[in-house]
Amino acid sequence: MSEISQLSPQPVWQFFDQICSIPHPSKHEELLAQHIIKFAEGEGLDVRRDAVGNVFIKKPATPGMEDRKGVVLQAHIDMVPQKNEDTEHEFTEDPILPYIDGEWVTAKGTTLGADNGMGMAACLAVLAAKDVEHGPLEVLLTIDEEAGMTGAFGLEEGWLEGDILLNTDSEQEGEVYMGCAGGVDGSITLDIEREAVPAEHAAVKMVIKGLKGGHSGCDIHTGRGNANKLLGRFLFSHAEELGLRLTSLTGGSLRNAIPREAFALATLPAANVDKLNELFTHYQSILSAELGKVETDINLFVEPAELPADVLTETAQKRFYAVLNACPNGVLRMSDDIEGVVETSLNVGVITTDADKITILCLIRSLIDSGRSNVEGMLKAVADLAGAQCEFSGAYPGWKPDADSEVMHLFRETYKNIYGRTPNIMVIHAGLECGLFKEPYPNMDMISFGPTIKFPHSPDEKVNIETVGLFWEQMVAILKAIPVK
Repeated sequence: MSEISQLSPQPVWQFFDQICSIPHPSKHEELLAQHIIKFAEGEGLDVRRDAVGNVFIKKPATPGMEDRKGVVLQAHIDMVPQKNEDTEHEFTEDPILPYIDGEWVTAKGTTLGADNGMGMAACLAVLAAKDVEHGPLEVLLTIDEEAGMTGAFGLEEGWLEGDILLNTDSEQEGEVYMGCAGGVDGSITLDIEREAVPAEHAAVKMVIKGLKGGHSGCDIHTGRGNANKLLGRFLFSHAEELGLRLTSLTGGSLRNAIPREAFALATLPAANVDKLNELFTHYQSILSAELGKVETDINLFVEPAELPADVLTETAQKRFYAVLNACPNGVLRMSDDIEGVVETSLNVGVITTDADKITILCLIRSLIDSGRSNVEGMLKAVADLAGAQCEFSGAYPGWKPDADSEVMHLFRETYKNIYGRTPNIMVIHAGLECGLFKEPYPNMDMISFGPTIKFPHSPDEKVNIETVGLFWEQMVAILKAIPVK
């Protein structure tokens, strides 16, 4: 057990410590799922799994509270696997190494997995507790939320009996969420042709790194740089004058994480290598002036590389640079109805290069369907102009706010009674599973809340220790306050 297991509230932190010790990146959650099942069986609780692998655990009501409305506590099992380039870590095999850093808990060189491990830990702590009062209780732990919401898509009607769902996947204490954005993956595929490396060319690797990255929903409005877009901008502006010939460009690793790093392997006339270094250094000064208040550690450099077997034809690389440079990115519109909330955004998340194609994977988010459709049209138009293919997949609905939500009013009053202030009632631009849950369970009343987590989906992820205690206190209080059915 690590040092975090001694933090308060100890039951929550002990479960989170166990979660960190078991590898559980998206699509590789089975070890942790089996650990949770074994724990629940040891507690004598009813445990089930559905066809896609979601875990359901049922706990009887505290004696005398059997007539209360049923509550479903919900979290997702998987975590986003992101690490610093100099960190040796295999997410499918190695444990996360959490440590205390002042008022926060963070991890050594990797994502922490507080999103959504901290919510999951609180759910398990309720199952284990003998002193938490509650009515009929279910815990739903979904799989693969971060990489495709597979568990939420696969949830069928009839598995849940509760009237109220408490989602634990929010990331700001003092805020309670009653709505979220929907989204869709967009993929632009550009067929490419290759040819031999021109004579008297030298090979170089161009690197952009040191960006903060982060969650493409929660952090998209912060003005952080997108490494894919920044490298594409330079290539579009200077490739022709340098005689630069591209072999490959790769950047980002997840469509829902803002890319922190991007790399281009290219050749150019040996006589122009010094000029490339000069221009790339100048470009760093430009980016520092533009982004320096946000991106404090941006790092651009060129290093020698082994001469590749081939390069893109001039026509192919020109089409690719145009597509990447023209592709929209970041906040596209703020909400007119909810102050300070992003309505529509796009994240150019991942670029991969194969022998015969380059693929750009994006994630579109919007609070309104028409906003999402509009951005789909933008991507399709860019692709059409470049003669590329554009496809959309994995669309998931937003969660429409319900001003008459009984559990929202209950949470607000409970919170006010504890702390003497009213929580902020919010809609989040990130995608929550609640929108998908509403399809098989349209009458279920839902809210989302959680502790304060900063920089999720990046190695800078950290959770505030004090707010974990507040989150636990709120969960215990609202379970006790759930009304009679």
